[in-house]
Amino acid sequence: MDSSSHKFYPVHGFDSREHLETYFSNKPDLVFGEDSLKFPMECLHRAFSEGHIKGDILIDISVGSLIHHLYTASGYFKQILVLKCLEQCIMELNKWINTRTGAFDWSHIMAYIKSLEGNSDLCQDKDMALKTAITKIMKCDIDNENLTDPEVLPPADCVISVCMLDTSSKDQVDYIKYLRNFIKLLKPDGYLILVGGLNATIVMIGQDKVHMCKYDENFARKVLTNEGFIIDHCAVHKRTSVSDLTDYEALLFITAHREC
Repeated sequence: MDSSSHKFYPVHGFDSREHLETYFSNKPDLVFGEDSLKFPMECLHRAFSEGHIKGDILIDISVGSLIHHLYTASGYFKQILVLKCLEQCIMELNKWINTRTGAFDWSHIMAYIKSLEGNSDLCQDKDMALKTAITKIMKCDIDNENLTDPEVLPPADCVISVCMLDTSSKDQVDYIKYLRNFIKLLKPDGYLILVGGLNATIVMIGQDKVHMCKYDENFARKVLTNEGFIIDHCAVHKRTSVSDLTDYEALLFITAHREC
């Protein structure tokens, strides 16, 4: 497929609200709920509930204005630092943080959390708990070795990234380069969590055709191993949604860590 007409997320951006409405909302006709919402949240719940991934600081570097994957994480870290490469995404998140008119409604995520955790009283507090845990929403540049230059962040116990490498990398060389920059944010024994789409080339955001870096499970595993990581868990969820909006074949969820 000709990529000359594709947009690259860090360079051209996209409509972050359109992205949320199309792939992560509570619309009755949403075709991606099983893939984009349920699968990663189930994987994250399992990963965190095992008790190994926890600590003081979690750094999130995810595409768009996503926060659904952080609801479970907020119970295991004292602080969550959110890095975004677009001002529009920061503005969208600040609307939600400050409960402003027009903020994206994430209340449907509580139903998923209830099904996973089974305590409706705790679920009601999840929204405020996450808002409290997020202590910084910062601009970043993934091309920099220090993503938040000139500010240097404290090393994280865990870095999580949902589809950021996919939408930011023109090719697999870029993927490795950006992953290495993400890894620099970790403590020596830190955990890395990646969620991505396998063998994808595009995702439609409104009328924009946004490029996605094509890679398979073996590539992702090999890259992490080459960077000194031990893969703790790897899950592949075959696509269940039928839509021309994006062409991924499956979703990938990986947790990995480095040993001192």
